[in-house]
Amino acid sequence: MSPADALGAAILAAVIFYALLGGADFGGGIWDLLASGPRAREQRALVERAIAPIWEANHVWLILVVVVLFTAFPPAFSAISTGAFTPLLLFLVGIVLRGGAFTFRAYDSPDDPVQRRWGLLFSASSALAPVMLGAVVGTLASGHLRVEDGIATFSPSAWLGPFEIAVGLFTAALFAFLAATYLTVEADGDLREDFRRRAIAAGAAVFALALGSALLSWREAPVVFHGLTRRAWSLPLHLATGVAAVAAFGGLFLRRFRMARLAAAAQVALIVLGWGASQYPYLVVPDLTLAGASAPRRTQVMLLWALGAGALVLFPCLHLLMRIFKGPAAGRVR
Repeated sequence: MSPADALGAAILAAVIFYALLGGADFGGGIWDLLASGPRAREQRALVERAIAPIWEANHVWLILVVVVLFTAFPPAFSAISTGAFTPLLLFLVGIVLRGGAFTFRAYDSPDDPVQRRWGLLFSASSALAPVMLGAVVGTLASGHLRVEDGIATFSPSAWLGPFEIAVGLFTAALFAFLAATYLTVEADGDLREDFRRRAIAAGAAVFALALGSALLSWREAPVVFHGLTRRAWSLPLHLATGVAAVAAFGGLFLRRFRMARLAAAAQVALIVLGWGASQYPYLVVPDLTLAGASAPRRTQVMLLWALGAGALVLFPCLHLLMRIFKGPAAGRVR
């Protein structure tokens, strides 16, 4: 494995962690927006309790992706940041607005009109961000962003194509499914049933949007479609993803919520892995590969050493954070 391949794998791993942790936070915001029924206030309170302790820490994975991309693959960073500028900007705006609104909702006046204002901003931006993130992924996979002589050439509206929008909606539905499944573990009683039903509905939406995105990729993203259907690993990957999805639904229907949470996380991880593997070796289809966009080898080797050293600090710290706020002692901390 070359340094470029290893760093590409590191980027993909960071994206997977971001989907499993940060994506669930976005999904929680979507359920905050869609809270309804006699327990709407309790639903929003549960989302807030689940997100509050660790939500800022989850963005470490996004920061890692950006740093590795501009350090190890500067031509790709340049092309992506210019060619997908609009959806990236809206994605970042969503992150900033949801963070500010989440904080102000916690510390501003408890009056209902004030809380509704901040709550709407938080939940709407939580829905915007994953759609834009998915649109960026769709843009990179579709080939609508071209790079000629190191310069990105693109249509400003390329990210609004049917495939890009389908991938954006699929991403939002996937994060909503993950969040609702996670929340079934943290809830109890009737509130748990609320999120169980929401997880099942979101799972059905994930299936429909995955099918729609796959059909569109046949024409709009042929490299990804080929990777998902004709490589040696394609069938085993689809079978593993299907098993995880069935296990997640089975856990939800049988009310074995911890099993459902584990299976849903595996399903999301396999979906993201499948996207990365199907697009390999391209960072930007069809013009920039990992090798073609690489920084000098010495830079990449030094970065790999830095990532290894950083992992020795990062993972124990994240484990401690999760243990404190999500482990058995979490109730005492609160």
